[in-house]
Amino acid sequence: MNGTSTYSFTVTGMHCSSCAMRIDDALEETAGVHRSQTSVRAGRTVVDVDAAVADPETLAAVIGSLGYTARLDPP
Repeated sequence: MNGTSTYSFTVTGMHCSSCAMRIDDALEETAGVHRSQTSVRAGRTVVDVDAAVADPETLAAVIGSLGYTARLDPP
């Protein structure tokens, strides 16, 4: 997976495992996303992406479109 970047987001507004599944499903349907792993308990989403196709702003917008707030964690 050359050119792959991993981004971690703090996500607020999640309440249950269904919230995490919604986020993962939406992100994994986004162009360039290889994998999304969301934890309600940690309040975090970790996304592996093709850096040439998807950027953190796009990923945060996808999460935001579901009604959650995503803040990119520092590297």
